[in-house]
Amino acid sequence: MKTSEINIRDPFVLLQDGTYFLYGTRGETCWGPATGFDVYTGTDLENWEGPFPCFENDGSFWADRNYWAPEVHSWQGAWYMFASFKSGDRRRGTAILRAETPKGPFIPWSLGPVTPDAWECLDGTFYVDRGGNPWMVFCHEWVQAGDGEVLAMPLTMDLRAAAGEPRLLFRASEAEWTKEMAHSSGIRGRVTDGPFLWWEDGRLLCLWSSFSEDGYTQGLAASDNGEITGRFRQLPPLFREDGGHGMLFRTKEGQLMLALHRPNRHLEEHPVFLPVAL
Repeated sequence: MKTSEINIRDPFVLLQDGTYFLYGTRGETCWGPATGFDVYTGTDLENWEGPFPCFENDGSFWADRNYWAPEVHSWQGAWYMFASFKSGDRRRGTAILRAETPKGPFIPWSLGPVTPDAWECLDGTFYVDRGGNPWMVFCHEWVQAGDGEVLAMPLTMDLRAAAGEPRLLFRASEAEWTKEMAHSSGIRGRVTDGPFLWWEDGRLLCLWSSFSEDGYTQGLAASDNGEITGRFRQLPPLFREDGGHGMLFRTKEGQLMLALHRPNRHLEEHPVFLPVAL
């Protein structure tokens, strides 16, 4: 299967032992009932095997819709999936799942969402600070917050729960390029999506997405003190051509790449991999 044939949103790439693992939100079930996530494997970022189911709800999982943005990270000898979910009686939030290999199967690890129960949250990502402490960075969704927020929250060392209160990193309106949006409910506000943390040349960067006059846009911010505890100032967007929810990774050859989905239209989204210099 070619990259252009894969219909996923929110692509996430993991390189392990010479193999690329590609995860994402299933395009077909993104906006309604959903049952799981897939992984694709390949060696060249163009040709893929799969999809291989890596998490499937066996009927006992708490969420039944909006399975979004799976990311897989290594921590203390195992693999952890951070992904967002929703149900009819529970607000959207990011939960953590665990597996012995990047291919899964992943099983629920946290007791429901790790994000605050009273908030509508999404797109949790994993970050380990320079002291070795684990964090989740996530979005407080604009449909509840109005001005979408990106926050950081410490996690317990076993990644089962929050270890403290969320702290604000920035709001969507702090980026001059963001555009006010109208929700079908009548709510108006500015979107924050898809945070991802990256350390490069002494700078702590946060990728995130919102909407501009050019469509879905890949934003970028930098910590003012190089730490997750800093405030993040906005930099020029990385990509403005109706693509976003990006992450960074290095190829086997050491090239820094930006992965995002584009276009931002239902059933037309595909992973795109772009070389980037920061």
